[in-house]
Amino acid sequence: MTTQTPTAAASSVIITPQMLEKAAQLARDSYRPLWTGNSGEQSTGEAVARHLDATRALLDQDGWTRTWSWPTPTDNTLPATDDETSVREMVRTLLDYIREEEGATARGPQRTALNALGHIGGTEHGDPDTRDIAQDVLDLLVQALTDNTGARFTAWSERHTRTHADITALLTAAVRFARTYGPGAPDSGPTAR
Repeated sequence: MTTQTPTAAASSVIITPQMLEKAAQLARDSYRPLWTGNSGEQSTGEAVARHLDATRALLDQDGWTRTWSWPTPTDNTLPATDDETSVREMVRTLLDYIREEEGATARGPQRTALNALGHIGGTEHGDPDTRDIAQDVLDLLVQALTDNTGARFTAWSERHTRTHADITALLTAAVRFARTYGPGAPDSGPTAR
């Protein structure tokens, strides 16, 4: 059984029930509790799943980019000044330039997966605890997928070969994992510590 992605592009990420169980075992073997955030409070699997769902929706809405860099405005040079240019004109030109730079940054619609996770942490769909736990869940899934306990989601998501469909597939699997193994889930058992 594989997780289907809602995007048109094919994903190279294949999620199986065995991979989810392997990630759950990694969580059980961990020295620290998965579902407790830095606040010291436990989050439910459903709360983490909501955070991950909202992250996936945000990436589908705004678009995904592998890595992020500052946008380059169409004209990134300030006009030259001369002895006749007043301080007022120079300040106005500088302020217009800064506004254009900020506008270019704000217009950059695509987000990295990590940026989207962080953004949702400040909305009604999540908080800093669910953000951190969601990232830990994604780390566990990447470790299970790659069979490497040192693997991390952020580095995995930024590989040259990664696609939006890959990110969506992993987020979908993480939602399923949180709802299956998180606190409050019927099968949460010992992983809900």
